[in-house]
Amino acid sequence: MNDWNSRLVVSYTDEDNNEVTITPIDSFTPTFTLSAEPVHSIEKTHLGVIYSPQSLTFNMTVKTIGPVAAQLTALAIERKLFDLKLQRQDGTDWAFDKIVMTDCVITSSGPSSTSVSGPPTATFSGFSLAASAEGAGATVDAP
Repeated sequence: MNDWNSRLVVSYTDEDNNEVTITPIDSFTPTFTLSAEPVHSIEKTHLGVIYSPQSLTFNMTVKTIGPVAAQLTALAIERKLFDLKLQRQDGTDWAFDKIVMTDCVITSSGPSSTSVSGPPTATFSGFSLAASAEGAGATVDAP
């Protein structure tokens, strides 16, 4: 039975090879789109397959408390490549041990409006040129 007392941590590797934890974070959504299309024939259906290039994207929302939103904005404005890591920090409740998106680029950023009920947030979107995932005793890489 899972107790869900564990947590995930999102971090990035900066240009000096230092790992910076992204906190406080509201959400992180990596998306792996692995498109394939069947090749048809007159005699047979689904004779083969054509694979399209993989699309590795992410969206994350962070509170604008502390330096993380400013650091991510600086990475975006300076057009610097960085690595994003989603990994299990505690516990054994999660399906993956680690997901690493390498050579990431932020393509858009948008702050929320401010309110009296809580701190504003900033949403960052981007893509990755490569990724790997570890879990259930296996490691997979894309591409």
